[in-house]
Amino acid sequence: MSTLVAPFQEDLEAITADVWGSFLDVDGDTPLVAGAPHRWAEHDATTSAVVSITGAWQGHVIIECSARAARMVAAALLALPEDEASEDDVADAVGELANMIGGNVKSLVASPSALSLPHVVTQPGSHQSWPGAEEVCRIDGAWNGEAVTVMVYAGVNEGKS
Repeated sequence: MSTLVAPFQEDLEAITADVWGSFLDVDGDTPLVAGAPHRWAEHDATTSAVVSITGAWQGHVIIECSARAARMVAAALLALPEDEASEDDVADAVGELANMIGGNVKSLVASPSALSLPHVVTQPGSHQSWPGAEEVCRIDGAWNGEAVTVMVYAGVNEGKS
């Protein structure tokens, strides 16, 4: 049984690298580059996907990326040309990415815990906030020059590790 209060930064980095390498970097030359200098522009459209973990541990795993990165995720996961990925394809693919990373995070925290279905939101020019939760670890990076952020938030009663 897991007993972590929340995953550590190293855990999130390892999980994200494994998922990215297995599903999005199949040719070995397009990794997610953590810490890559990429600034979110205030006007950038973003796609966010969140899965919630409930039970013995309460929290959220969030993927937030530029609209183009979301389209590239869909193209990579669904083996489609980028310009043929529909909005539904994009939502499904980014949601599945959050689900894969979230499932791995869930395996590290106190059990029993359950993982929700992904919720995907596309927003022009603003980023999501997560009231009632506190960020415990995060990766800011770039993939093919596009902004990608992966975050873990814990319920305010869960604390930090």
